[in-house]
Amino acid sequence: MAKNNDAASVLAFEKKLVPSDGYLFGCQWETKEQATPLALQEKSVRGTISNRFNKKDAGDFKKDPAKLDAKVESPNLQRVDACALGQDHDTLKLHFTLKVLGGLAQPSACNNTLFKQSYSAAVSQYIAKYGCFELAKRYATNLANARFLWRNRVGAEDIEVQVKALNKGAEQAWTFNSKQFSTRHFDHNDSQINSLADRIAQALASETDHLMLQIDCYAKVGKAQEVYPSEELVLDKGNSKTKKSKILYAVNEHAAMHSQKIGNALRSIDTWYPDYASEEQSAGAIAIEPYGAVTNLGKAFRTPKDKQDFYTFFDKWARGESLPREEDEHYVMAVLVRGGVFGESDK
Repeated sequence: MAKNNDAASVLAFEKKLVPSDGYLFGCQWETKEQATPLALQEKSVRGTISNRFNKKDAGDFKKDPAKLDAKVESPNLQRVDACALGQDHDTLKLHFTLKVLGGLAQPSACNNTLFKQSYSAAVSQYIAKYGCFELAKRYATNLANARFLWRNRVGAEDIEVQVKALNKGAEQAWTFNSKQFSTRHFDHNDSQINSLADRIAQALASETDHLMLQIDCYAKVGKAQEVYPSEELVLDKGNSKTKKSKILYAVNEHAAMHSQKIGNALRSIDTWYPDYASEEQSAGAIAIEPYGAVTNLGKAFRTPKDKQDFYTFFDKWARGESLPREEDEHYVMAVLVRGGVFGESDK
């Protein structure tokens, strides 16, 4: 079999959207500037047995209901972290920064000169044709609609997002009423979003420039209401009753949200996958991933079988072939903005 002369076995791209961790504060809606850092509280609770029993236990309980009574009497003791606003605070403030980088035409690592040349030409052609505005508008929309609040967005009476460009000599500010912008689509024609998108697109399309944004989001969730920082992954799942069953994320005792969680929200711009238009199958805008993976649904929306995955498109596009749809080009570029290691076998 002939060797593929333009196969890059070492191929990597750095991410171009770089969010910081998000920090949680409590304040009042009328006096947003007076914000207090939120800390985690530990709770010890006595829960009830509510899990589904296996078939053997279920059969035993049907034969002898007293066994179920004995099971229910056993305390389900739990130690968990929680986070809530103070008694006088009705608003959650989430603060983070976002750096937007250029240099899409250059991989951070590539061991094949032929591939690098054809790839760089494809990116330059895309930027000349579209200017990164479609991607930038979607990222700007996800800032404006406060998608990054995740569960904290649900049930909020009012949400305001303040975005500031911090680049020296090019400072600019935008303010958004997040309730005006849907998280299901990106068909908004808003001058503020377009203005922010222009700045993001300029940075993405550049060779070496960057854009530094500061984001302050205020969500009026109600006095003393519980709020939701990121939850840590517990790898040591021992059955000891003294261990916490839920550990929330904090930085120096300040409740926080993982930068990865914020980044996932910002790149949830994929409405180009085949099932998006289906009322039964659609998951709305999903995060940009090579296989369209949505872990909480346990489903990949872009499969190699359907030839809708990143690698199917990228291998053609990066070598100068045209893709069937404009949307497929946007998707490929969005994965490159996400970054990752995409080397292929040269055998």
